Amino acid sequence: MTTTLERGYDNFDESFEEFKSASELTKKEKAQKLISQVDILSKTREGLKYLYNKSLEMEAQGFFADTAWNDPEKLAPALVKGTLTAGSPGASYEIISELRMLAHSKADVHNGTKISRKDAEAYLEEVLVHNLEFAFQDLTEETRTVMNPQEVKRAFNLFSFLVAETGLHGIKDKLAEEIQLICEQRPVVTRKAREIIHMVSSKMTLDPENEADKRLLYYVHAVNSPTELAKQNSDPEAYAEAIKKLDSRELLEEAEKLAAPMRATGLATPFIASMLLHLAAVEPDLIPKALLLNKRGQAEWSKHEDLIIKLIGEVVSIDSFQCIYGLARVLEKSLLSRNAVKASLNNLRMISINPQVEKRILKCQTKPRKTVTAKQYLLAATLRVLGQPLGIGQGNNSTCQSARGISMWSQHSPAKLINMIITVAAQNNLILRFENVDLESNKLTKGLVDKLDYNLDAVSAVLVPHLDKIYNEMMRIASGRGEDPHKWVNPALYGHWIHIGFASAYSYLTNAIQDFKGFVRLFYAALHPEYNGGREVVYPNPLGIFVTSRAGAMIGFHAVSLLHVGKDDDGVMRAYFLNPNNEGRQDWGQGIRPSVYGHGEKHGVSSLPFHQFAARVYAFHFNSLETKAHLDSVPDEEIEKVEKLARESWGKSYVWSELKKQW
Repeated sequence: MTTTLERGYDNFDESFEEFKSASELTKKEKAQKLISQVDILSKTREGLKYLYNKSLEMEAQGFFADTAWNDPEKLAPALVKGTLTAGSPGASYEIISELRMLAHSKADVHNGTKISRKDAEAYLEEVLVHNLEFAFQDLTEETRTVMNPQEVKRAFNLFSFLVAETGLHGIKDKLAEEIQLICEQRPVVTRKAREIIHMVSSKMTLDPENEADKRLLYYVHAVNSPTELAKQNSDPEAYAEAIKKLDSRELLEEAEKLAAPMRATGLATPFIASMLLHLAAVEPDLIPKALLLNKRGQAEWSKHEDLIIKLIGEVVSIDSFQCIYGLARVLEKSLLSRNAVKASLNNLRMISINPQVEKRILKCQTKPRKTVTAKQYLLAATLRVLGQPLGIGQGNNSTCQSARGISMWSQHSPAKLINMIITVAAQNNLILRFENVDLESNKLTKGLVDKLDYNLDAVSAVLVPHLDKIYNEMMRIASGRGEDPHKWVNPALYGHWIHIGFASAYSYLTNAIQDFKGFVRLFYAALHPEYNGGREVVYPNPLGIFVTSRAGAMIGFHAVSLLHVGKDDDGVMRAYFLNPNNEGRQDWGQGIRPSVYGHGEKHGVSSLPFHQFAARVYAFHFNSLETKAHLDSVPDEEIEKVEKLARESWGKSYVWSELKKQW
């Protein structure tokens, strides 16, 4: 008697044979029929193994043709989760793709495809790092709410199979590196790092004698038990009672032990919240040392002790504890000594929040508590954004302009940013002026964002919907002028720091690249210290870049800010920039991989050798009165080096025109 599973194999084989013999006209239709069989078989472990054994043949027969999975070199591990979450048919293609990568990783010889065994192994390790919740079958709340139960079952099945075939122990080094690289960027939203640490601590056995395990244990202890007393009183409320029994010397010693891992990783804990609230009530003089403030931060404490104690009492809780790291950074930047910032923070403390805005604020909290108000969450997020202006990331290119603006204002006009927060939080509306026209967000049609991603800080959740609509309207007004609308929009949106001079290698009229050599020469003459008379970047320069895949293929446009140009310790001239994505390190192909530490980067900054960065830039602002005097100093070989990288990557997507432009 034929079993259900055997019938499933037969049905798959029949559909696969039809697919293989299909004409070009019917190939797509037969592929859809084959996908339905993949859907069925991938629900069981035996079915998945059957698909694994067929995966390389499916690849060879063109199963991935004309899909995002066609070229294994272009696959991005970070995108796997989103595809699986979205369901079939994409999830079924993803499952077969992971199975064929597993097969490539076990191949004895290079089988003629573009992916090597070593590259396939590295890819799968990254996929596991990005999908620990599936590997450990411990879903985050976010995934649980958006994912169909049947798709969850298939994802669990897939990762159970991958783990059984590859093992998790081999990825411990990668996990430790992943956590470190996230923490080095000091993100305002720390959810991703905490989720990985939670998975590691709850699902893995760690040996303190093993080097990789030791690195992981450091982060586990930093988040779960930064001191012995915290380990003994793992519940923050129990810990709050325990510290009441400590004398002044013991309190200070405990507080410093709590703060050390926070300052080293950027990850605060509920225990620090309990400690800070206790010190504010009984021994406030210990707070500067308890936060491990530098001399500048200690001086700020001395000047503004009353306001800081009020902020701690009103904002800090065991649910909004991450703001403590932001508070320490705010004090060390002496922001409270700016009268406009101090007054604006006081005003923010007193507002009533619009009900619609309140919903948005609460929606971006992982587990909002009824004991914490939306205003507390907003104040906490404001401290984090002010203290960590380079840690703002939104993971969505359609909102990169807004993220870049929030970062720029928090660095160079923090009072302006706070007042924008106050206006939108209270009124759920915003007005900005563009070319003598007042643009009111509530009177505008929707912007670039169809659906806001709420994996955001509360400041972004408040501002982005309004900034997005206003930015989109500015772009609409400035379109049709024969030039990139950003020429006019950037100075209007971001402020007077933006140079009026503007250059773009991309022609909106012809969809072509025009006078690229002249463009690169201008870029070097404006921003490279060896060719621009030694001038430094003073304010963030908003640039447009082409984002490319691991294979160097064009993906799309993106907005970044150039912050600094200078030599690293090895003497390499580098461009240091803010990537307002959730992740500042990617692989852009051609060996171009932005780094986030180790080359003189500040927390939250990415960097590349200058010529590599120049090879991805298509638009920037410059001082038109000073730059043109330095054009002749830029060597031709430097320009040719940049052009070669550009032409062999994103440049393949465009027609190139040698017609000279008047820069």
